[in-house]
Amino acid sequence: MGSIEKIIAQSFLKMADGLETGAFMDRPKFALTGMGSEHGEQNAMAAAVMAAKRGIDVYYIGTLTAEGVTTVPVANDEEGHRKMEQMLNDHQVDGAVTMHYPFPIGVSTVGRAITPAKGREMFIANTTGTSSSERIEGMIKNAVSGIIAAKACGIADPTVGILNVDGARQTEMALNQLKENGYGFTWAESARADGGAIMRGNDVLEGTPDVLVTDSLTGNVLIKMLAAFTTGGSFESTGFGYGPGIGSGYDKLILIISRASGAPLIANAIQYAAELVRGKVFDRAKEEFANAEKAGLTRILEARKAAAKPAAEEKVEMPPAEPCTASIAGIEVMDLEDAARALWKQGIYAETGMGCTGPLVMMSEANHERALEILKKAGYVG
Repeated sequence: MGSIEKIIAQSFLKMADGLETGAFMDRPKFALTGMGSEHGEQNAMAAAVMAAKRGIDVYYIGTLTAEGVTTVPVANDEEGHRKMEQMLNDHQVDGAVTMHYPFPIGVSTVGRAITPAKGREMFIANTTGTSSSERIEGMIKNAVSGIIAAKACGIADPTVGILNVDGARQTEMALNQLKENGYGFTWAESARADGGAIMRGNDVLEGTPDVLVTDSLTGNVLIKMLAAFTTGGSFESTGFGYGPGIGSGYDKLILIISRASGAPLIANAIQYAAELVRGKVFDRAKEEFANAEKAGLTRILEARKAAAKPAAEEKVEMPPAEPCTASIAGIEVMDLEDAARALWKQGIYAETGMGCTGPLVMMSEANHERALEILKKAGYVG
């Protein structure tokens, strides 16, 4: 075969490989640190081989070698992380997948799970690091980060739900303010009969939202459980890992896996990284954070901080007790007593309680409508 024929044949082989893997002729390059896994280096190398077969150039940082994978030899885990940093800084690779990394405050990772009930993929925002030292502010920012990751992976209009944890209702109110100010996104609707954007445990199992917003500690527990629920916990077998660190102005693509992550999950994490590169994740991040800022993100966060400052304790007399046959949900558990006192101040007797959907303030049916107006005006409900 002549040289021209060889070039043509190689071109057709690359095109065929691209059609099969989705890579076309653009093969992203990623570093994988393999030392430190609880399942040994062989586990990490097996993942590298799997990812290479999907059309990704993998630079394995460790001591093992395999066909189709480029090994970058190092003596230990510490040296491996230094080498990974060097390769990222020198732009030898598009990103890296590693078992631990100290992200700065303001950057946290968006995990990606496969939910067990229906096999749906779901982005969990967020799973490691922290978007803010203040819990609710972090959850608000996590929603934007989750949308960024989902859009970069090809979901044009990802649905967003908030896990029913402390801070969920305040997060929902802040995101609704962003939405009203022009930041476009679509709320998910809970699969439970009462609906709404606040997600229950059932929604986690079903993968109801494309993006599930929570604090990063809770997200970390969720991503571990969804990855290892079929194995007893010691081997994370399904999903795509803890995801990329995302934050305003951050542009280093580093995805986190666990020391308990198995080869199939690690290979998926490398694939996740490749999808983010092809989806131009940092261009998407710049655009989304700019849109959120245009809709008043900083202003909304500052207003929350100002409202959270402690005020002088005001003595409020409790009105005469009466039967409480109506209730108002959607109030943060930390705000329950203050919400009840706000009603007492207006002459409405109220009690606090906890229902199956969360905290409640209870009052008489006759006072329900007026109480709802008071609590909305005071910012306790949306």
